[in-house]
Amino acid sequence: MSEVADIKNTCLRFNLDKPVHKKAWNYLQSMDKSQFKSYSHAVAVSVTDYFERHYRNQDDPYFENREREERFITQIIKSVEKSLEQTIPNFLTACLAGISRTYPVQAVESVAKSTDDTASEEIDYDFVGG
Repeated sequence: MSEVADIKNTCLRFNLDKPVHKKAWNYLQSMDKSQFKSYSHAVAVSVTDYFERHYRNQDDPYFENREREERFITQIIKSVEKSLEQTIPNFLTACLAGISRTYPVQAVESVAKSTDDTASEEIDYDFVGG
Protein backbone atom coordinates (compact mmCIF):
# COMPACT_ATOMS: atom_id res chain seq x y z
CA MET A 1 0.00 0.00 0.00
CA SER A 2 1.25 3.44 -0.81
CA GLU A 3 1.03 6.21 1.74
CA VAL A 4 -1.00 9.28 0.91
CA ALA A 5 0.89 12.53 1.53
CA ASP A 6 -0.71 14.98 3.90
CA ILE A 7 -0.95 17.97 1.58
CA LYS A 8 -2.61 21.27 2.46
CA ASN A 9 -3.67 23.82 -0.09
CA THR A 10 -3.94 27.59 0.31
CA CYS A 11 -4.23 30.55 -1.96
CA LEU A 12 -1.81 33.48 -1.79
CA ARG A 13 -2.76 36.93 -2.99
CA PHE A 14 -0.24 39.65 -3.73
CA ASN A 15 -1.34 43.29 -3.79
CA LEU A 16 1.17 44.75 -6.22
CA ASP A 17 0.41 48.26 -4.94
CA LYS A 18 2.23 47.29 -1.73
CA PRO A 19 6.03 47.32 -2.12
CA VAL A 20 6.65 44.20 -0.01
CA HIS A 21 4.01 42.21 -1.93
CA LYS A 22 5.38 43.41 -5.26
CA LYS A 23 8.94 42.50 -4.28
CA ALA A 24 7.85 39.02 -3.12
CA TRP A 25 5.92 38.49 -6.36
CA ASN A 26 8.91 39.59 -8.45
CA TYR A 27 11.19 37.20 -6.57
CA LEU A 28 8.81 34.31 -7.22
CA GLN A 29 8.51 35.21 -10.90
CA SER A 30 12.26 35.51 -11.44
CA MET A 31 13.50 32.64 -9.25
CA ASP A 32 15.88 30.16 -10.81
CA LYS A 33 13.83 26.99 -11.33
CA SER A 34 16.98 24.85 -11.27
CA GLN A 35 17.84 26.19 -7.81
CA PHE A 36 14.36 26.34 -6.28
CA LYS A 37 12.02 23.37 -6.68
CA SER A 38 8.72 25.24 -6.77
CA TYR A 39 6.79 28.26 -5.52
CA SER A 40 5.52 26.10 -2.66
CA HIS A 41 9.03 25.14 -1.62
CA ALA A 42 10.29 28.75 -1.80
CA VAL A 43 7.32 30.01 0.22
CA ALA A 44 7.65 27.21 2.80
CA VAL A 45 11.38 27.90 3.31
CA SER A 46 10.77 31.66 3.52
CA VAL A 47 7.89 31.39 6.00
CA THR A 48 9.84 28.94 8.17
CA ASP A 49 12.92 31.19 8.18
CA TYR A 50 10.85 34.28 8.94
CA PHE A 51 9.04 32.77 11.92
CA GLU A 52 12.13 31.04 13.33
CA ARG A 53 13.91 34.41 13.30
CA HIS A 54 10.84 36.15 14.77
CA TYR A 55 10.52 33.70 17.68
CA ARG A 56 14.28 33.65 18.25
CA ASN A 57 14.21 37.48 18.51
CA GLN A 58 11.27 37.26 20.91
CA ASP A 59 13.14 34.80 23.13
CA ASP A 60 16.44 36.66 22.80
CA PRO A 61 15.98 40.38 21.98
CA TYR A 62 19.75 40.83 21.52
CA PHE A 63 20.07 38.09 18.87
CA GLU A 64 19.99 40.48 15.91
CA ASN A 65 22.56 42.84 17.48
CA ARG A 66 24.90 39.92 18.20
CA GLU A 67 24.50 38.75 14.62
CA ARG A 68 25.50 42.21 13.35
CA GLU A 69 28.38 42.38 15.84
CA GLU A 70 29.66 39.03 14.58
CA ARG A 71 29.56 40.28 10.98
CA PHE A 72 31.34 43.48 12.08
CA ILE A 73 34.05 41.49 13.89
CA THR A 74 34.49 39.25 10.86
CA GLN A 75 34.97 42.32 8.65
CA ILE A 76 37.58 43.72 11.05
CA ILE A 77 39.43 40.40 11.16
CA LYS A 78 39.49 40.19 7.36
CA SER A 79 40.79 43.75 7.12
CA VAL A 80 43.57 43.05 9.64
CA GLU A 81 44.46 39.81 7.86
CA LYS A 82 44.71 41.68 4.55
CA SER A 83 47.00 44.30 6.09
CA LEU A 84 49.16 41.61 7.66
CA GLU A 85 49.41 39.73 4.36
CA GLN A 86 50.79 42.89 2.78
CA THR A 87 53.11 43.82 5.66
CA ILE A 88 54.51 40.54 7.04
CA PRO A 89 56.72 39.67 4.04
CA ASN A 90 58.50 43.05 4.28
CA PHE A 91 58.83 42.70 8.04
CA LEU A 92 60.32 39.20 7.75
CA THR A 93 62.71 40.35 5.04
CA ALA A 94 63.83 43.22 7.26
CA CYS A 95 64.33 40.83 10.19
CA LEU A 96 66.42 38.50 8.09
CA ALA A 97 68.48 41.40 6.79
CA GLY A 98 69.11 42.56 10.35
CA ILE A 99 67.40 45.92 10.03
CA SER A 100 64.37 45.09 12.13
CA ARG A 101 65.15 47.88 14.63
CA THR A 102 64.08 50.54 12.14
CA TYR A 103 61.29 48.54 10.55
CA PRO A 104 58.41 49.03 13.03
CA VAL A 105 58.13 52.75 12.27
CA GLN A 106 58.28 52.02 8.55
CA ALA A 107 55.69 49.27 8.97
CA VAL A 108 53.27 51.59 10.71
CA GLU A 109 53.73 54.23 8.03
CA SER A 110 53.35 51.60 5.31
CA VAL A 111 50.11 50.27 6.77
CA ALA A 112 48.78 53.79 7.28
CA LYS A 113 49.53 54.65 3.66
CA SER A 114 48.17 51.38 2.27
CA THR A 115 44.92 51.49 4.23
CA ASP A 116 42.13 51.55 1.71
CA ASP A 117 39.34 53.97 2.66
CA THR A 118 36.83 51.87 0.72
CA ALA A 119 37.50 48.95 3.08
CA SER A 120 36.05 50.92 5.97
CA GLU A 121 33.02 51.77 3.84
CA GLU A 122 32.27 48.05 3.51
CA ILE A 123 32.02 47.61 7.29
CA ASP A 124 28.48 47.57 8.70
CA TYR A 125 28.44 50.02 11.62
CA ASP A 126 24.63 49.81 12.05
CA PHE A 127 24.77 47.68 15.18
CA VAL A 128 26.63 50.40 17.11
CA GLY A 129 23.66 52.76 17.10
CA GLY A 130 20.92 50.21 17.39
